[in-house]
Amino acid sequence: MNWVQRKIYLYNVTFGLYMLDWWERYLFNGLVVVLMWFVVYNGTRYFSELFKRHLT
Repeated sequence: MNWVQRKIYLYNVTFGLYMLDWWERYLFNGLVVVLMWFVVYNGTRYFSELFKRHLT
């Protein structure tokens, strides 16, 4: 088991995804990806406005 497989296994065990069906796992992971995209997108917008305010 290499490092990536170990991290995927740890993710599945930590969040209890190993006991879900394949489609439930894809649904959960899709929601996680959308949530992370929302956080990163809005975080970059917030920090760009913050830096603009401090530089001017």
